[in-house]
Amino acid sequence: MEIRVLKYFLAVAREQNITNAADVLHITQPTLSRQLKELEDEIGKTLFIRGKRKITLTEDGRLLRKRAEEIVELVNKTESEFSNSSNEVSGEISIGGGETNGMRLIARTIKKLNINYPNIHYNFFSGNAEDVTEKLDKGLLDFGLLIEPVDVTKYEYIRLPLSDTWGLVMRKDHPLAKKDYIVPDDLLDIPLICSRQILEKSNLTKWLGNDFNKLNIISTYNLIFNASLMVDEGIGCAITLDKLVNTGVDSNLCFIPLKNSKNSDLIFVWKKYQIFSRAAQAFLDELQKEISLL
Repeated sequence: MEIRVLKYFLAVAREQNITNAADVLHITQPTLSRQLKELEDEIGKTLFIRGKRKITLTEDGRLLRKRAEEIVELVNKTESEFSNSSNEVSGEISIGGGETNGMRLIARTIKKLNINYPNIHYNFFSGNAEDVTEKLDKGLLDFGLLIEPVDVTKYEYIRLPLSDTWGLVMRKDHPLAKKDYIVPDDLLDIPLICSRQILEKSNLTKWLGNDFNKLNIISTYNLIFNASLMVDEGIGCAITLDKLVNTGVDSNLCFIPLKNSKNSDLIFVWKKYQIFSRAAQAFLDELQKEISLL
């Protein structure tokens, strides 16, 4: 299975049309059709459902697309690491993490590092702990910024001297907006918007105790910006971390912390026995300097 053919496959999956994909790839349509047929023969699976005007992926085709994207991304990352001059610290660094104000520490580190190493480029991936660790394990990310609780037994890590505060984002005209703190009983009678990570595992389940199953969760979210739009429209209140949503004077929203809930610590992780590129090692060294100043 050649990388070139996987790129052909991805182009067809993206364009959903052989002719269009051939134009994008600058090859002839018969050549592309032959390569795809040979790929299906090699794998022993039908990858496409060929319609008159549109090509769609079979279930096996969707699986191959996911794997092909990961393979091509890893190949591109490896080529980038080896293409740099041995005397120059440059290249790409891939960092994944959840939505957290702790990313400001990452941003400050990058700002400092850019002074001496302006040719380092950064790729950011947003996702929950499961999404980030999956990409870490496959070598698609160099580092991950995770929000506890999380299992770090497979990783080297730095526990950051930072933590996030859980609370409730709501409209400023909401009855709970006048409170200083939110208690568990406040959440039982209102529509709630929660992240997938809260539902899977978080410190909030302990804070709520047996009342967790009584919550009226009307929607889940992956990115808090989209959830904040739902809150602004009056659909419900969002359980989230502080400093992620605009709650200034120009906003209709406010953030009220949860009373006596345990803050979530932040952990910066990477694979055990990781062999870093010079760029990634320079970033980690600079991050540790920034942490020492906190």
